[in-house]
Amino acid sequence: MSKLNIKALPKVSLHDHLDGGLRPETIIELAAKIGHKLPADNAEDLRNWFLDSCDSGSLVRYLETFVHTTAVMQTKEGLIRVAKEFALDLAADGVIYGEIRWAPEQHLEQGLTLEQVVEYVEEGLTQARHEVSVKGGFLRTGQLITAMRQNDRAQEIAELAVKYRDRGVVGFDYAGPEAGFSPSRHAKAFAWLNEQLMPVTLHAGEADGKESIRDAIIDGRTLRLGHGVRIIEDVFVDADDDSKYAFGDVATWVLERGIPLELSPSSNLQTGAIPGVENPQMSDHPFDDLYRLGFNVTVNTDNRLMSGTSITRELELLTETFGYDLDDIELFQLNAANAAFIDMDVRTEIIERITDAFAQAAE
Repeated sequence: MSKLNIKALPKVSLHDHLDGGLRPETIIELAAKIGHKLPADNAEDLRNWFLDSCDSGSLVRYLETFVHTTAVMQTKEGLIRVAKEFALDLAADGVIYGEIRWAPEQHLEQGLTLEQVVEYVEEGLTQARHEVSVKGGFLRTGQLITAMRQNDRAQEIAELAVKYRDRGVVGFDYAGPEAGFSPSRHAKAFAWLNEQLMPVTLHAGEADGKESIRDAIIDGRTLRLGHGVRIIEDVFVDADDDSKYAFGDVATWVLERGIPLELSPSSNLQTGAIPGVENPQMSDHPFDDLYRLGFNVTVNTDNRLMSGTSITRELELLTETFGYDLDDIELFQLNAANAAFIDMDVRTEIIERITDAFAQAAE
């Protein structure tokens, strides 16, 4: 399947970080205005620096690159512009619904309040949706407000998410270092979110294994797993028959309840989310195993700048590696649409647009 065909198809993005999707040109322009020093002074070199830094196989080094993106997202101008361009780039890639996750607590260095940064991001997203609509396109967005595991602001950020639930926010996210920072540290915040009927997704099963996933389910009350790729460590191949599998208790729970996995193939390879594989390639990613075993898989980018990717590119890589066809790609989008934190009427419209477009593509 050609790149053009995949790009033209409607897609859904569930796991995409605002501070991981900036245009290099924008970073350079905004950095110059605030006097922030960058590792490169032209867009191409800066783009390559991000890619090289993020291909180390270390999640720690990967995360260090965000120093430069968050630095230019501390002002009203920076937040509005970044959010607008972020959403326009989604639309240009054929995304019709995108959830944008980001941590407001990381954007207060220049004196903005939590409420202001959420409002500025929504202003940028609103401008993008309007621009797409004026040009005859279709785009819906939703903010996922993120609390950082290593900090102690989960309750405050949870209340922020709920406060803006009817003004662009659709859910709560929990990110940062997994090992040593269990969601049990903020169990009261997750219980409160549950009482408020606020949807929750947690980063888990990326930098840590099945126990992190278990914690996300039990203590975090998560409805989706941010990445969740390491659930494969709780799946076992029969020693006498490699066509038979056994599932541990965590994998069984995730599989039988259809908990969506927000898989981000290229990013997972970059961050070392597939332990024990030296210089992993796409064929080493357990995406296909998880899909064939019946897990509820979705395809995401995580950080488009750091991985030099898009939803289209991720689908192309998976298709080239595992031989997927149009039906597979459609199912991945329907999985994501059904897992999205959106109202039923919006979900219905998204699903109709997906099924109609894929039906036409199959003709």
